[in-house]
Amino acid sequence: MTPHARSGYAQAAAPVRTHRGSEYAAFAHVTAGLRSADPDDRLQFPALARAVHDNGRLWSALADDLRLEENGLPLALRAQLLGLAEFVRRHSNHVLAGRAPVEPLIEINTAIMKGLRGEVEAAA
Repeated sequence: MTPHARSGYAQAAAPVRTHRGSEYAAFAHVTAGLRSADPDDRLQFPALARAVHDNGRLWSALADDLRLEENGLPLALRAQLLGLAEFVRRHSNHVLAGRAPVEPLIEINTAIMKGLRGEVEAAA
């Protein structure tokens, strides 16, 4: 088989992700970074800062998408998610200043990932 043919087959073998799957993967990646950095270890502060920054970039991109007229989510859900994005922005600043724990950011991302997987809890 020629190298050109091999590369053609390799591209076809790449996994196909839905938008929801891609969003889940992005949240899983940044959440893993948040979990792995120990906020109590000052030597790990660069890793924590990088993880918080990456998380903030994801939420900023999400907020930008939510503001688009063509976003297909219901308006009420968009508003709730924009509120979360603002909370994440403010809380991230507090985490980086050493005035707040990172756990709320992890919890929010985990809840979003559950929603993306369809594991939303029924309202009580």
